[in-house]
Amino acid sequence: MLNYNSPINETKDFNNLKMSEESPIMKLVIRGKKREFISKVGKLLNILLPNEPNTSTVGNNISALWLSPDEWMIHSNDKIDKNNNMYPIEEDLINNIHKINLGAITDVTDQFTMIKMEGSQIYELFSNSCPFNFNDFKKKKGAVTQTIINKIDVIIHNKEINVVNLLVRRSFSSHLWSWLNDGAKRI
Repeated sequence: MLNYNSPINETKDFNNLKMSEESPIMKLVIRGKKREFISKVGKLLNILLPNEPNTSTVGNNISALWLSPDEWMIHSNDKIDKNNNMYPIEEDLINNIHKINLGAITDVTDQFTMIKMEGSQIYELFSNSCPFNFNDFKKKKGAVTQTIINKIDVIIHNKEINVVNLLVRRSFSSHLWSWLNDGAKRI
């Protein structure tokens, strides 16, 4: 893991909205098309990769987010050791998937910041600067979408009612965090 200083080093608590960075969380992007890829990844992670668009699968230790028909982001459900960038899951995937040309494994732990948001005002805040219609999305536990908030690409994972993980590229996280804070004060 890179030695970085997170721009998000506090928890913000507004009226019916709480925000904080979930860190450090291991994040990997995996890509593959073959049936053997899907089967092997499922056995290695002990979860089934979601095969429906814009859905997720949550296991004991890992969550898998559908990004495209042949691409998923997996992340740890619990925090990991910040001083170690060796993940047994990544090593298993590389040895059993990548090295035999079944698919690709990319560590994006340091590329994405994960912001955990809790409260009844999450989607009202998002709707102020996002073209996506959240009416059905917010009712579906495990729903995932890639969209834009305030001109910034994000991945939104609706973990459960009023709990969201917002993934944003680290280079844009400070700007988005500032916007989220300003917007939350107004709702």
